[in-house]
Amino acid sequence: MTMRILRLLLATFWIVSPLFLLSGCIEPYQPYTRVAPGIWRGVLELNVQRQAPAVQDGKLQEHLAFEEVTNGELPFLFEVIYDNDTSFHIEIINGKERIPVYDISFGRSKARAKDSIRIDFPVYDTHIEALVEADVMEGEWVVHYRPDYRVHFVARHGQDWRFTTLKKPPAMDLSGRWACTFGLSENEPYPAIAEFEQDGNHLLGTFLTETGDYRFLEGTVQADKFYLSAFDGAHAFLFEGKIMPDSTLIGLFYSGTHYKTTWEARRDPDFRLASPDSLTWLKPGFEKLAFRFLDAEGRQVSLDDPRFAGKAKLIQIMGTWCPNCHDETVFLQDYFRNHPDTGVVVLSIAFERYRDTARVLQQLRRYRKKMGLNWPVLWGGYYDKEEAAQALPMLNRVLSYPTLIFVDKNDRVRYIHTGFSGPATSAFPEFITTFEEKLRTITGRTDQPSPSR
Repeated sequence: MTMRILRLLLATFWIVSPLFLLSGCIEPYQPYTRVAPGIWRGVLELNVQRQAPAVQDGKLQEHLAFEEVTNGELPFLFEVIYDNDTSFHIEIINGKERIPVYDISFGRSKARAKDSIRIDFPVYDTHIEALVEADVMEGEWVVHYRPDYRVHFVARHGQDWRFTTLKKPPAMDLSGRWACTFGLSENEPYPAIAEFEQDGNHLLGTFLTETGDYRFLEGTVQADKFYLSAFDGAHAFLFEGKIMPDSTLIGLFYSGTHYKTTWEARRDPDFRLASPDSLTWLKPGFEKLAFRFLDAEGRQVSLDDPRFAGKAKLIQIMGTWCPNCHDETVFLQDYFRNHPDTGVVVLSIAFERYRDTARVLQQLRRYRKKMGLNWPVLWGGYYDKEEAAQALPMLNRVLSYPTLIFVDKNDRVRYIHTGFSGPATSAFPEFITTFEEKLRTITGRTDQPSPSR
């Protein structure tokens, strides 16, 4: 009897013990507590009309449709990254660029009895609000400074493609530099440069204009059509193009739901835009700037203040809502952090999309804090360029946000650089070189003559 019990115990041990050993190697499943981690595909549904207006040369016909892939949808990718067991941030992905966003709140919608998320872009004064259910988010992108500006937003977890999973053989390789004209059906068309980098169906690129660039674009080439998009919290850019039989390009450009225009391009590696130093200048009879504006704390600041006397100065005309201004501000911040002994004073003059003083100053304080700026940000007025020119009447015009004014130690304006070609463009290294040359001039470290008009 005893031997029989012993055999039963040994048999039970050999059956059960592997289960104990196996269970010791497996950690209990830890589900995410908020939103599914990993890649999400977001879509802004622009609900734009899919018919392009006719243009004078007849190349872009009224019924040229691009609904094959986009159907009025602007796609972008983002990644949910958990910083610990309960909190996370996201990174928006536009080609070679990743934009981290940390201002995220997560809660429960009482009205819908569903989880909800709010993603704030405080520098740009916009946000996304959405309900979350399983692997789907659905809600709106809200732009605070535009009246009732809401764009439907939906995102799905696990989709790592931007426009399409199609792999149609491209009609041609778009890589290289293209001379472009935008606004073909408008009264004042304007020049641009397209820079494309293509690898099979995958397309990267940007467009440079005389007032700035369209930042990091990413998309696809499918047969004789191509698509590019970017979303950074402030702007939503969608480009659709068609490769013509003569190897030229035609297309449509959408900025959110409020702007649409046509464009065309031809390959031209030698095409150049007007020099950014030739577009804005002091009116005859002026050599200096003069202004008195409120800073973010509500104090009056003038260029004649004693703290600026005898110092070289950079005056940045900008807006907190402007991505190119953001790129230029990041450049200035990084440059002077790495070159702390230049002795150059920086002042930013913001032209904002609000007129209410309290609201504007709150936005300037938030911008200055989020950007970590150690220089004053002043309120110049409303963002309308004609009003901005009235606030700075010594300038021939305010053509672009940003515009960077180089002032020497004697308060003379030496250079005015219009627009900003940022890190998404091939012009960025050249900008850095000329920027340093101009600093040497205004700080007196060279006797280089002034090129001012």
